[in-house]
Amino acid sequence: MIPAALDVVEKKETIRILLIEDDEDDYLLTKALVSVRENASIKLDWVDSYDRGLAAIDKGEYDVYLVDYRLGPYTGIDLIQEAFRMGCRAPMILLTGQDDLTVDQSALELGAADYLVKGRIDAQLLGRSIRYALRQASVLAEVAQKENKYRSLFERSIDAIFVANDELRFQDANSSVEQLLGYSRDELRYLNPARLFADLNHLRNLRFNVREHGQIKDFETMLIHRNGRKRICLISVWAVEDMIGHPEWYQGIVRDITDQKRAQQDLILAEKLTMTGKIARSIAHEVRNPLTNLSLALEQLKDELDTDSEYVTMFTDIIGRNVDRIGQLITEMLNSSKPRDLDRKKQDFNIVVKETLQLVSDRIKLKRMRLETSFTTDDSIALLDRDQVKTALLNILVNAVEAMEEGKGILSVRTHCTDTNRVCVEVSDNGGGISEADRQRLFDPFFTGKSGGMGLGLTATQNIINSHKGSIEVESNVGQGTTFRLLFPK
Repeated sequence: MIPAALDVVEKKETIRILLIEDDEDDYLLTKALVSVRENASIKLDWVDSYDRGLAAIDKGEYDVYLVDYRLGPYTGIDLIQEAFRMGCRAPMILLTGQDDLTVDQSALELGAADYLVKGRIDAQLLGRSIRYALRQASVLAEVAQKENKYRSLFERSIDAIFVANDELRFQDANSSVEQLLGYSRDELRYLNPARLFADLNHLRNLRFNVREHGQIKDFETMLIHRNGRKRICLISVWAVEDMIGHPEWYQGIVRDITDQKRAQQDLILAEKLTMTGKIARSIAHEVRNPLTNLSLALEQLKDELDTDSEYVTMFTDIIGRNVDRIGQLITEMLNSSKPRDLDRKKQDFNIVVKETLQLVSDRIKLKRMRLETSFTTDDSIALLDRDQVKTALLNILVNAVEAMEEGKGILSVRTHCTDTNRVCVEVSDNGGGISEADRQRLFDPFFTGKSGGMGLGLTATQNIINSHKGSIEVESNVGQGTTFRLLFPK
């Protein structure tokens, strides 16, 4: 027994179409085209004017709109343009009585899904155009949804993310990049990236590696904020290739590691100071007692020796000076390494700086140097231990004066308030500068570039600044001078 054939009924979802057409005859012709069997899933409604068309579009009840080019004083292009302004995203097909390339281009540029010439439309063409428009609208909606998703990730990322060309010029950037560099997105598009790098060789190396290898990871460099502040950053860049594997554009991430680096340096400094403290306490214990005995013995010896002898006086003075020098070294070692007990009070930072400058004013005049000052007019009240800050700043000022040539030195002292709620004093000289190797060791205990120096002044200065939870920055170029920045929290 042969089983009875099953009747398969294909369920088709109804496509709601609105024809916006001011000619009833054209409506009847269009209705006839959608009435054929192959277009059975299409349900056609009709309005006969521009205003009624917009009113229907505003309700959003239709899947596709067929729009006549001539609508009284308006055109179908006017209607499509207004519909998109109203937020309509349903596909629109423009109908016209003549084949006009200009109209075709205008319609497609404004977002029309298709363009049909009335005299050339048949049922199959109309049905295919409608279904194509729906599929296209569905794909575009999906693309827009994905774009919004990834755009949201791009915009809300805490990391600074950017898109660039092969010259590493910005094409797009998120708000974290704007915050990191101080430039708006539009400004970044026209900005020469060379302005952002403290070392142009780093930019050249970055470009070379990206072009040569298609990517670079965690490239460490110094970037310059719009206000001149420098930040240590890690840059990762990779190429996005086109269909045939050629780099089309580049995307990258910038991570600001300045605070991380500073924390590492503070930890290293703390370890150095701890080591110095242990050495100092050991020396104080092992050396001070015999040093005291040596000093007492020297005084006793002076009473026994012929003080009229030139040689006796010379040698006892040499011994005395060196005993005092060893004692002073031990005291300075202890003072430079031990934690500072601060008496912090609200102080006007400008006044503290001016008082410290008074302590070196005679030295500046004696060496016939010029002093240039600039003091902030912003609120510079900060919690400071006045005497300790003056000690720290005095070490910097004395070093600056001694680094410059007599009669040619220019000492520049400037105060300002930062956007991170800190007060800053900037001390610049036009001396011989410091090499990069020496700059790295500048705050090491016992490191000094001065003959007869103990190398503990800057160590003590950094200890004082760290006790205030502040920071110190140094920039120097050999032959061009040095700039120290001392920053203290308000």
